[in-house]
Amino acid sequence: KNVFEQFCINYCNESLQQQFNRFVFKLEQQEYIREGIRWDMIEFQDNQDTLDLIEKKHSGILTILDEQCRLGMRCNDKTFVSAVYSKCMNGSTTRFGADRKQ
Repeated sequence: KNVFEQFCINYCNESLQQQFNRFVFKLEQQEYIREGIRWDMIEFQDNQDTLDLIEKKHSGILTILDEQCRLGMRCNDKTFVSAVYSKCMNGSTTRFGADRKQ
């Protein structure tokens, strides 16, 4: 299976979406406000919480993976999943949803 590769592709897509949202929606709408241009605000879903789940220092999935890799032989699927659960299930994001049975 290519699960890790797909995870990396999804992460890149989320990062690109964030850049698109920032430049096309956020910054352009701020410019319209500064220039006094009338228009209807465009609502869009901000995906920063998804990026934080993946890349946030000290609690993101990539940081957890790095920490687990440093454990060497003491690391396995179960220790990685346990670390992800303990750091991501604290309610800091609504994007992470799972139970320990999965």
